[in-house]
This record gives sequence, C-alpha cells and structure tokens, in this order.
Amino acid sequence: MKHSLANLAGVALDRLAALVRNRLKRLQYRPDALDGFLAGTGLAIALPPPSP
Repeated sequence: MKHSLANLAGVALDRLAALVRNRLKRLQYRPDALDGFLAGTGLAIALPPPSP
C-alpha cells in the first residue's frame, strides 16, 4: 500500500485521504496480505474463543 501511495505527496490532502481509504478497503478482501503484515510485526495474535 505504501508503494502505491508513495508518489502522491503533491496531491491535495482530501484526495490523498480518499485514496488511502480506497486502498484500505481493498485490503479487506485480501486476508493473506493482512496476515503477512501482522506476521511481519512479530506480535502474537490471540483469536477470540468461538461462540457457542
């Protein structure tokens, strides 16, 4: 995501915010990418217990 936004520093702030929202929305549908980002942090993720 950072790479796709790197060249937009000269863009108006409201346009940049809209682009960031768009990119984050796309990430919702890529759980593999999100898992990779979290794994790169080294943090342990505790999943909630399943509902009965």
